[in-house]
Amino acid sequence: MKPLDPLDLTRRLVDIESLTYNEGAVGAYLDALLRERGFAVERTAVAQPAQSRFTGERFNVYGGTGERPDVVLSTHMDTVPPFIPGSEDDLFLYGRGACDAKGIIAAQVVAAERLREAGVAVALLFVVGEERDSAGARVANLHAKGSRFLINGEPTDNRLALASKGALRAEIRAHGTMAHSAYPELGDSAVHKLVQALQRLLALELPSAEGVGPSTLNVGVIDGGRAPNVIADAANAQVLVRLVGPSESTRKAIEEAVAGLAEVEFTLEIPFIRMRQVEGLETMVAAFTTDIPALSNWGEPLLLGPGSIHVAHTPFEKIAKHELLRAVDLYFDVACRLAG
Repeated sequence: MKPLDPLDLTRRLVDIESLTYNEGAVGAYLDALLRERGFAVERTAVAQPAQSRFTGERFNVYGGTGERPDVVLSTHMDTVPPFIPGSEDDLFLYGRGACDAKGIIAAQVVAAERLREAGVAVALLFVVGEERDSAGARVANLHAKGSRFLINGEPTDNRLALASKGALRAEIRAHGTMAHSAYPELGDSAVHKLVQALQRLLALELPSAEGVGPSTLNVGVIDGGRAPNVIADAANAQVLVRLVGPSESTRKAIEEAVAGLAEVEFTLEIPFIRMRQVEGLETMVAAFTTDIPALSNWGEPLLLGPGSIHVAHTPFEKIAKHELLRAVDLYFDVACRLAG
């Protein structure tokens, strides 16, 4: 059978729209491709959440050899909006998912075929929902195959991540009393309370970790009020902290900072993790979160992939062709070394 071209496979994957919750088409494509290439394929259904505007089926795709894998290569099939069709020039492939993470899927499929031919017990795991809530990874964790190692693919510029920051998401809610804005003494502005609370949050000194750097806090969404001439009775904000250690002290600091002004609900936590070093590989620290914490039953994790996180989630998403080809060799080399 003719070897797959990772550049051509990336082109084909990028042109399949697969926004989070709408991954069915790309999952079906990968299912058919892996079966054609001789992998034993399993689909595992993942439910549509209540807030999804999509109604189609969504599922994880696992491709194995029929034996317990030593190493599993894994990444996600979903992308952030909006869908951007593929294009290219001499140096780069462009389009939504080019580096996050359809180019990675292509590199892993090609590397897995080489590993299989070399006698390495390898498998592939492609999941849904990473860009929102890691729903696919959590489902996959209930169906682990006993692998010793998991190489998760995210854009790390082909450098091995020694750590990945966690995430703590919080909703800050302020309440007040409506009144005519000409008579502010008759009301109690929730917006003003929220602004003060957010100022306190932005002034917090957050934890830092040696070799990793500081936690960071972003106020990503603000909503509230009725009209410019109405004292606001409600306002809220969504805040995300990138964790570099346990969350307890950060949770306490946030609660204390907004006390008397607003209430806090912590809606998501993904833990900070450290990972192993592999001799000879360039390293980095990932300031972003991944599916790795939700795939704890799939073996010791490593994080490695082509492309730059700096262009992921942007209108200019791209991946260098030479970097994508290099990733195939890296996945092959690292998996061989892990498998012994």
